[in-house]
Amino acid sequence: MNADPNAGRTLLAPDAFAGTTALVLGASRGIGAETARAFARHGADVVLASRDRPALERVRAQIVGTGGRAVVCPVDLEAPARVAELGRFLREEVGGLDVAFNNVGEGLRPRPLAEIEPGEFERVLRVGVQGFYLALREEIPLLLARGGGAIVNMSSTAGLSAFAGGAAYVTAKHAVIGLTKSAALDYAPRGIRVNAVAPGPIETDRLLSLPGAERDRARQAVPSRRLGQPKEVAEVVLWLCSASASFVTGTTVVIDGGRMAGFA
Repeated sequence: MNADPNAGRTLLAPDAFAGTTALVLGASRGIGAETARAFARHGADVVLASRDRPALERVRAQIVGTGGRAVVCPVDLEAPARVAELGRFLREEVGGLDVAFNNVGEGLRPRPLAEIEPGEFERVLRVGVQGFYLALREEIPLLLARGGGAIVNMSSTAGLSAFAGGAAYVTAKHAVIGLTKSAALDYAPRGIRVNAVAPGPIETDRLLSLPGAERDRARQAVPSRRLGQPKEVAEVVLWLCSASASFVTGTTVVIDGGRMAGFA
């Protein structure tokens, strides 16, 4: 099945984020890297963050090579002190923050709940729940200092519906939606909007690494009969961060080709 002919088009002006600073966590590859490139194309100064400095440097080189602006700040969301260093970098080296995309998550090989070791379960929650909390805790004061802003958190369709063998990941992604709603309510009166995105099967490195038969099953489970593209998630993230979504907060946007609508 061919890609949607509308994919890649955007309603945003080319300079929609001119004069702003955008943080992208998980910017080293996949959806995060594509979102970082999209922010840069629309005029933002982009801060690229993840654990993988060499991969971040490659994304930065791509952005700079096409006329954009980006800096790299490695971060490990399992370490509160490292997240605090990211906050310091944003304050002292970058000068503030306007929008953030928290593209964070940790998964396990699917298996029944009782076969998951406590340490494995804890690590998924440490990265995929506490990591969000720590990031939000650094981002929100910076946005308040600018008079407001927007944050988008990465959930998943697994944050709205479970799948067998995914107890840890499903728990974490449900928690992200709860954090998103709570933060949205806490800071809506102060000009900060907080939303989440919930992608379905997206053609990232992780999905492409699966055997062909598994990829075909994933594709056939989508009513649109195709996998989503990272740029299609990026476009939604940018819209949620833009002035066009100025009355949207506390919600989760599903990007899944119709999977969550029901049985096709």
